[in-house]
This record gives sequence, C-alpha cells and structure tokens, in this order.
Amino acid sequence: MGEAGIEGRLWGAVRDGDADVVRELVSQGADPDVVGSDGLPVLCVAVAAYDESVAEALVEGGADPDRVLPDGTTPLSRAIDGGSPAVFSAVLGKDPGVRLDRAARERLLASARTWYETGSAEELRRRKGASGPALTVRVQDDEYCWVDQVSFGGLAVRAGHGAILTSLEWAFRILTPVDELIARAVKQPDEDHVDWSTVRWILLQRRSFETWSEVVARRHDPDRAPLLFVLDYLRTRGVIGTSPYYEKKESELLAAWAAEKTDGEILAKVLAAFTEHDHPDQEAIGLRHADHPDPRVRREVPYALCVECTPRTPEARTALRGLMVDPDAEVRLRACTMSLGDDDLRPEAIRALLLLAKAPDAGVRGPAAAALAGSRDRTPAIADALAALLDEDDRLVRLEAAYGLAVRDDPRTAEAIERVGPLGEGFEYDHRADALWRWRWRQENAADV
Repeated sequence: MGEAGIEGRLWGAVRDGDADVVRELVSQGADPDVVGSDGLPVLCVAVAAYDESVAEALVEGGADPDRVLPDGTTPLSRAIDGGSPAVFSAVLGKDPGVRLDRAARERLLASARTWYETGSAEELRRRKGASGPALTVRVQDDEYCWVDQVSFGGLAVRAGHGAILTSLEWAFRILTPVDELIARAVKQPDEDHVDWSTVRWILLQRRSFETWSEVVARRHDPDRAPLLFVLDYLRTRGVIGTSPYYEKKESELLAAWAAEKTDGEILAKVLAAFTEHDHPDQEAIGLRHADHPDPRVRREVPYALCVECTPRTPEARTALRGLMVDPDAEVRLRACTMSLGDDDLRPEAIRALLLLAKAPDAGVRGPAAAALAGSRDRTPAIADALAALLDEDDRLVRLEAAYGLAVRDDPRTAEAIERVGPLGEGFEYDHRADALWRWRWRQENAADV
C-alpha cells in the first residue's frame, strides 16, 4: 500500500482510538507527524480526544510534541491546555528539560500555572469573553485517578492543571517547596484525585532526607487533609520499599502514632501504613485495637496480627477468631483471608468464608470467592460454593470461581469456563486465565498422553 494509504489508515486508527493499530502502522512506516487538511498533525487529534494510549503510541513512534503549529501552539502546549495529566504525560516525551530551551520551558510552566491559579472554569470564561455557569462532571483520567471536566461555551477542559504543573516542575528539576506541593494535593482532599496522586508520586521521587522530614512534619498539622496526605505518603513508601534507615524511622513514627490517635479514620490509616513496615511491636499494637469500636480500624488489625517469619501467638489466634465473627463483613473477610495459612485457624476461616460467599453484598462475595479459590482446602464444600458463584453478574467473580474449580480439577470446570466467556485484552498475564487455559489444554491432549 502506498504512503497515502497507510497514512490514511493511521488517521482512521487515531480517530477510532486503536493504539495497537497505530503502533503497527507507525512501525510499518506511517508518518506519526502526518498533517491533515486543517494543518494539524494527527497527535493533536489524540490530544483533543483525551486519548492517552493513542497519544503515547504516536510519541513513542516519533511524533514531535514540540512541533510549532499554524496558530503558534504545539501538541504539548495543547495537552497542557486540555488539562488531562494522563494525556500530558503521554505527550511530554523524553528529556523535556534537555530538549526544550529555557524560553519554551518558561512558556509551558506559565501556561500550566495560569490555568491552575485562575481555575479551569474561569479561564474558559476569560477565553470566551463571556460569563455564566459552567458544567462540571467527574471523569476517569487514567486507570486509577479522577478529575473534573469543565464545559463552557462549547469548550471543555479537564481541571488537572495542578497535577500538570507539578509534573512539569519535576520534569524541569524545579524543587517546589514541600508545603506548596501538599497544598496543591489537599485542595481536592481525595487520594484518587489527579492532583493528590501526582504530588504523592513526585515527593516519593524526591528522596532527600530534607524532603522526607518536611513531609512527615505535617503530621502535626491542625488540619485533617495534610495529616491524611502524610499517612498516604508513608503507606505508599511502605509498599514500594525504602532504605533500612527510613524503614526504621517510619515504623517507629507510625508505632507512636498508633498509640496516640483515637479518631477512627485517622487510626485506620495509621495502621494501614504501619503494617506495610516491620516493627517488633506490630502484633501488640494490633491486639490493642482488635476491639476498637470503629470497623475501619478493626479491618486493619488482621494485617498487624500476621507478622511474616514469626510464629503466631495464642493471643493473636484468639483475636483473629473474634474478628472472624465480627459484625462487619469486611472485618470478617480480612481476618479469614489472613488466617488461611494457619493450620489451627484454617477450618474456622473456611467456614466463615463459605458464609461470606453467600452474603447479600456482591462486593463481599467476590473477595470471598478469591480467598476460597486460592486456599489449600480441597473439600467438596468449597467446590460447591465456587460452582454456585458461576451465576454472578460480575465476570471477575465468575473467573475466580472457575479458577478455583480448575485448580481442583472439578468436573464442572468446563461449564465454568463457558460461563466466564472469552478473556481478551488485559488477561494475558492473569494467573486465573492461565489456569483455565492449562486445564483446557490438558483435557484436549489427554488422549495423547
């Protein structure tokens, strides 16, 4: 096919949002900077459509994010105006601090700062030269985080300019004061908001002791939101791992905090962060809060009572038995899940999980199915419970049930696989999907063995 043909297919793939086809066509020689009749490169189509995956495929394939367009903008500056941190990150490209000269860097920073400080709705009004109410809706910006999308006078932007400004500063190695960054994060006090999650990530990248000290100092803040941010920061550090020096300091800080706090929400988050670290008093702290009146706190206790490489004490087993019959279903679920590896507690955990698999709340049945499917127990009661979940509306619950039947080589596995249906993109490395494939392969090749 000629150049016009392949580039026409590229335009079609971009409009259709098919990133895989975009990658394939670019690898075959399609020009990732091909320009349409409006004078705009195909990358601008992806930016305007908020299509992060297509924008990423084009930039990785060689599209120029800094190409100056007829109106003086660039794809990158348009991504900043659009206000989607996910799209901005996809378009940013490699080494922007080196690639862009000082004047270009300052223009981009000024644009992001203006949008953020003015506010998306007000900036749209200014650009339209009109007044009136703007329509605001919450949208998912990437797989994990949300942002508001603001519409006014036929224009729409996403209000993620705080996250964009934070990312741009870090890309240009500007060390914004910690207090200023935290203020951006807590302006929308939700850890799943793009501003919050971006500030957390950038502060995790700044690994100096000065940054760490300034963040944890905010634990004494009289306002609730900065305190919650510090806890989220420490919990994430525990998940991704830190140096032994920080590990010890953080575990001691959180242990002291767990003894001080009485507020249910705060204490629950303290324990969630604390159990991501190693501390010699972990079990004792868990036992102290096993009968806390707030279920959010009790939900974290099972993790504190399961210290790796340490024999579980009789006191911990007694507490877990109590949590397995807790009034709160989520507490019971977590206590059971953390008890499955204990030979003494496993029978009680299985009995409680079998009840949870029949719970009215679908949000409980799914995790119960996962725990039962992955357990070492091979009794018929578990297989029957898993088979009963094959009628669930949620395909992931059906997948858990089918997986549990497959690893038990249950005769109902073939029917279970049919109930799950085809598993396409996103399940390539899923252990459950792999188990179903292996089970079917064994059945099809049994005659050859």
